[in-house]
Amino acid sequence: MLAGAWGGMVLTDVPVTPDRDTARRWLVEELAHPEYATPPSLLERLWRWFTGLFDTLDPIAAPPWQVLLGAVVVVVLVLLVARWVAGPVRLARTRRVAGPVVLDDDTRTAAQLRAAADAAAARGDWAAAVADGFRAVVRGLEERAALDERPGRTAQEAAAAAGARLPAHAAALRTAATLFDDVVYGAHGASAADAASMRELDAHVRAARLSPAALRGPR
Repeated sequence: MLAGAWGGMVLTDVPVTPDRDTARRWLVEELAHPEYATPPSLLERLWRWFTGLFDTLDPIAAPPWQVLLGAVVVVVLVLLVARWVAGPVRLARTRRVAGPVVLDDDTRTAAQLRAAADAAAARGDWAAAVADGFRAVVRGLEERAALDERPGRTAQEAAAAAGARLPAHAAALRTAATLFDDVVYGAHGASAADAASMRELDAHVRAARLSPAALRGPR
């Protein structure tokens, strides 16, 4: 009897080496335990809560207010998800299109930039016409001492500073700065109308009178 018991103890201590299928089954069973489960994300929990609202809802038998409430909840969730997804994309795009108006080694005068913009427009290169047209606006204001010559100034910075000195043209300057960024740094196309609007803005800014206070203010 003792021998039988001793033999059973010896057998239970012998290590078991499973075959491939048995090992795979044991692994699957082990990973199925709750402690290995990955907690659901916030979006998953929100979706489960939302779908649970309609588990007992019959669109035919339900009161109209419940159906309307469900539709409103769907629209709100779609808008929230769209904003959540589009936010980083919009931020990345904003960072990508920020760059200097005039490069440090570009020493062309406003007149030379206007001539380059006109030449680009004549050959149908609307992107170059827009870019050099806005640069002509900024360089012209620098030559008139309305803006200081600041290396690395972005289009939006130039538009904000120029708009403070030319309030009547502030909105047009912001629009032109956005167009410049989209064309130069955002890889967007330009049209003949875009080039014409930039040329028109340049003419208006050149004709605008700057007050002495604007000339003395920070730039």
